[in-house]
Amino acid sequence: MTTILLDPRRTLVFAGDSVTDCGRRTDPDGLGGGYVRTLYDDLGPRRPRIVNAGISGNRAADLAARWSADVLAHEPSVVSILIGINDTWRRYDEDDPTTAESFEESYRAMLDPLTCPVVVIEPFLLPVKAGQEAWREDLDPKLDVVRKLAVEYGAILVPADVELNRQAAAVGAATLANDGVHPTAAGHRAIADLWRRVVLED
Repeated sequence: MTTILLDPRRTLVFAGDSVTDCGRRTDPDGLGGGYVRTLYDDLGPRRPRIVNAGISGNRAADLAARWSADVLAHEPSVVSILIGINDTWRRYDEDDPTTAESFEESYRAMLDPLTCPVVVIEPFLLPVKAGQEAWREDLDPKLDVVRKLAVEYGAILVPADVELNRQAAAVGAATLANDGVHPTAAGHRAIADLWRRVVLED
C-alpha cells in the first residue's frame, strides 16, 4: 500500500460523514480541518491526490446513494470509508433506526463496485453524555458488520473504536471527542496516526 499512497499519480478518496467532512465544503483546499487534512500534511510532497468526499449527517444509505458521483467518478486508487455513527445516532435522537441488515446492504453497495484497495475505519463512540453508553446496543452490531465485510472483501481495517476507547481510558473521552462522536483536534490526530500506522506500516 505504501507504494500506492506515496505516488502523486494516484488518487485517494476519503468517504464518510461529518467526521470526515470536517468543514471541507467551505475549505478552499477541499480537505476540511480533520483527520483528512492531518494525513495530507503527514504524507508530504509524495502524497497522492487526496479527495475528501465526506458529508456531515450522512448514513450508510446516503453515502451509497452518492457513491458513483462522489467516489467512483474520481477513479480512485484507494478508497477509505468511515461511516456508521449516524446510523446509530438517529435511533436515539430522531427515533429513526437503521437495522444492522440495512446497514450491511448499504455498505456492500459501496464495496461491490470498487476495484481498488479499500480501507474501512470502524465507526466509534466515546461515551461522554448521559445515556450514550446505551448506544452500544445499536452500534456494536454495526461494528460487527464492518469487521466482517473487511475480511470478506479483503479490506484493511482501521480499528478506530477499539483504539480511541483505549486512549480514552487514559486521557478521558472528552479529550478525544467532546460530545462522544465528533473528534477534537486530539481525536483527529489520533485517527490520523492510527490510519497511517495500520495502512502504511503494518
